[in-house]
Amino acid sequence: MGLRVVVIGAGIVGAATAFELVRAGHDVTILDPGEPGGPQAASYGNGAWISPASVVPMSSPGLWRKVPGFLLDPAGPLTIRWRALPRLAPWLIRFLLAGSSIAKVERTARLLGLLLADAPDRHAALSAAIGRPELIRRQGLLYVYPDRAAFEAEALPWRLRRDNGVRWLEVSSDELRQREPSLSRCYGFGVLVETGAHCVDPGDYVAAIVEAAAAGGARLMRRAATGFLVESGRLRAVLTAGGSIPCDRAVIAAGIRSGALARMAGDRVPLASERGYHVVLTEPTAALRVPVMPSDGRMANTPTADGLRAAGQVELAGIDDPPDWRRADILLRHLRATYPDLGPGGEVRRWMGHRPSTPDGLPVIGRSRQSPDIVHAFGHGHVGLAAGPVTARLAAALATGGEPLLDLAPFGAGRF
Repeated sequence: MGLRVVVIGAGIVGAATAFELVRAGHDVTILDPGEPGGPQAASYGNGAWISPASVVPMSSPGLWRKVPGFLLDPAGPLTIRWRALPRLAPWLIRFLLAGSSIAKVERTARLLGLLLADAPDRHAALSAAIGRPELIRRQGLLYVYPDRAAFEAEALPWRLRRDNGVRWLEVSSDELRQREPSLSRCYGFGVLVETGAHCVDPGDYVAAIVEAAAAGGARLMRRAATGFLVESGRLRAVLTAGGSIPCDRAVIAAGIRSGALARMAGDRVPLASERGYHVVLTEPTAALRVPVMPSDGRMANTPTADGLRAAGQVELAGIDDPPDWRRADILLRHLRATYPDLGPGGEVRRWMGHRPSTPDGLPVIGRSRQSPDIVHAFGHGHVGLAAGPVTARLAAALATGGEPLLDLAPFGAGRF
């Protein structure tokens, strides 16, 4: 007989974990107060990229010099709200230290590479398994620059990618015009990561994974977890406002709310919200053939089922602070500059969500301090969608006594 497992969170990681456990024959309850794939979740609004090239950590040597500018420039790609600075200061110090040397950055990239190297393959397999293969498209990902010199100026990021097995095709100015006719002529050089993929509707994808898990026997309960009942080191139940849920194992995959649950399980994980924004033009005149990342906007431009999406920005602020929609308007201006023939674009939809981010740029995957029956699977920052299936495989192995396919010591909560 299978184990009773409660998966806390119905985002990409939680959904994929539940599906993995159901396929292995376990009794699964998915716990989330929100709608799976709904706009309240980071999984809904991300850039939709599934990229083996996303191994470059946010923190790098010399970044500390730019912090005053982050505080003073509300229009920059990364900004920090003054009011949130006292609370964020400990996280921010750890963040800067995590990128204080090339060796540290190389280690982080190497570990992220373990999670991302085969991400497109895993998503192709997962989408096929749930009967929705059309949601994942493997057409490559295109990074564009004004010229080759601008590309070569980003020597460290591309070296980190190359060192971790990422390969790319250089694209000349003429070929850029052929590949993406709508692209502004200010871009004269590009690199195509041919192995990259994207999801045409992340929200629908997550909802479909949950539906497939439910079809296999999983139960979805629209509640928030409030704690754990642990006796003599063994998990007995997950607690909610609507009562306790008896279980043998639990997986914490609750996005930005995971930090509080981890504390209840005995681990203090510094988790901050790297608030991200997106805009969607529902009826763009210009049609992209592949997703594009312009070097100046630092935003993912992605063709989705809803329209052309531009996603990006990093805003460090309180979880409950109201959105600053100027951040979305920055994305919209970049989008119109990148594709001059975009036209009115139909309806403009704006969104803000919370990337659950650790200061060292690595997710937390491992067993809790309080009980080996409680498994952490959160804190993926910018790579949550891409790393969802592999994290699910790892979390399911930890929860059921299997052998994880990776050494998870570097990802454990004890590193903090």
